[in-house]
Amino acid sequence: MKDPETSMPSNFIRNIIEEDLKTNRHQGRVATRFPPEPNGYLHIGHAKSICLNFGLAADYNGTCNLRFDDTNPSKEDTEYVESIETDVRWLGFDWEDRLYYASDYFEKFHEYAVDLIKASKAYVCSLSPDQIREYRGTLTEPGKNSPFRNRSVEENLALFERMRAGEIDEGACVLRAKIDMASANLNLRDPVIFRIKHEAHHRTGSRWCIYPMYDYAHCISDALEGITHSICTLEFEDHRPLYDWCLDQLNVPCHPQQIEFARLNLSYTIMSKRKLLKLVQSGLVNGWDDPRMPTISGMRRRGYTPVSIRNFCERIGVAKRDSVVDLALLEYCVREDLNKIAPRVMAVLNPLRVVIENYPEDRVEMLDAVNNPEDPSMGIRQVPFSRVLFIEQDDFMEDPPKKYFRLAPGQEVRLRYAYYITCVNVIKNEAGDIVELRCVYDPESRGGTTADGRKVRGTLHWVSARHSISAEVRLYDRLFNRENPDAGGADFTEHLNPRSLEVLTECRMEPSLGAVEPGSRYQFERLGYFCAEPVEFSKDRPVFNRTVTLKDSWARIAQKG
Repeated sequence: MKDPETSMPSNFIRNIIEEDLKTNRHQGRVATRFPPEPNGYLHIGHAKSICLNFGLAADYNGTCNLRFDDTNPSKEDTEYVESIETDVRWLGFDWEDRLYYASDYFEKFHEYAVDLIKASKAYVCSLSPDQIREYRGTLTEPGKNSPFRNRSVEENLALFERMRAGEIDEGACVLRAKIDMASANLNLRDPVIFRIKHEAHHRTGSRWCIYPMYDYAHCISDALEGITHSICTLEFEDHRPLYDWCLDQLNVPCHPQQIEFARLNLSYTIMSKRKLLKLVQSGLVNGWDDPRMPTISGMRRRGYTPVSIRNFCERIGVAKRDSVVDLALLEYCVREDLNKIAPRVMAVLNPLRVVIENYPEDRVEMLDAVNNPEDPSMGIRQVPFSRVLFIEQDDFMEDPPKKYFRLAPGQEVRLRYAYYITCVNVIKNEAGDIVELRCVYDPESRGGTTADGRKVRGTLHWVSARHSISAEVRLYDRLFNRENPDAGGADFTEHLNPRSLEVLTECRMEPSLGAVEPGSRYQFERLGYFCAEPVEFSKDRPVFNRTVTLKDSWARIAQKG
């Protein structure tokens, strides 16, 4: 559904923003932010948040900041920072001069914590982590006050200063907000807002040994940056009262509005960064940018386009309730975009030699081939045709069933852009394997027309043996063979698809693919969409990654099941 006045997709977040603009709630401003933690690579779920936050800012002439939530030095790394910046830019968004880090505000976080202590709204608690959990209570039982809850302001200030100075061991104490241990919302039961970590930070080094918790740092960061609409995923809905409580207690420049939306859940996919990291560290995938991974870098390497991902995020929309989106929709969006922009070429992945007996041995014809029927401006190319060709092994069957329209003994097929051929003989090796086909062609059938007007049902792609180039093709498929790899509480790695990668090393390509650029995308006719490997690129012998098949083969598998 689209707003009739703006032609923009309507959703509850837009409705909130438009009402705020009408009432001048934020002085007519719209300021959003994308706040990733640099503890892993971004995945398709983050892409939804990126498109939402940057898209809303653009649509309402506002701004969107990129802010790294780097408050946990034990898990964060500059490698992740750089990858996130690359991914956001690749998706087509620009934060201009608004790049921030939570670590930019460490001093302010400390100052505000001191203010809370002075106002008797925070205290240093010396309970152990296990004791804090025990005292917290349950959903049906209220929590108990910490025995350290009534420490004096002076004692709390002195202890907090010792925490900052590195004089107290990690885990010995924390700073907690003093709210309400009997609250029905567990997040308001004196949450921890600062903890000790004797670890160097990737930006501040060893300057700090106390670090703020996310719930405390996030709302203050939003306020310091003048954010108007702090858009979070649904799991933070119960944290909103704490977000508001912190800002209400402090003298901050503004009070942003937290709004929650349903995160993206995708079938046949894991979206937990912790679990994705497990796949990487255990060697079950070849790094964060493995083309089977749901990471943006993995999808980029596989050949997905920024347009296709943005279109996918727009199609799935913004909801208040969790649901699972079928991976087939994402693949459809990829096909839809590549169909418009990808040149068509011919490649044979499992070659079978074909000799056309009545074609002159020394003759070579250059045949016209359409680059993309969806875009005539892409023009035509010429492909060489000669006596010896390669076709796909599975395009021939010696004893075919009825309604088999590909090549078989005595059966005629059309070669794409070329001639009609008929198989007259099958050559086998000593093991009985088919190694060569002997065929004849109709010289009057060039371009697919004949003098007698006969038609054939089958059309095959091919390459000239003499002119083709050798290449490697990696057939990537879904990483998991179960729609919900987390279902049933089993180890999600038990549902890895053993056929998620098949490497073909004897492929043959038309000669135009000898000059590909890394990352360039093509449709291999009748086979699918492929991308020239952008990382392990070689001019001597190209490698292609399968981006997506021409049709959703998994849908057919499900129907058969």
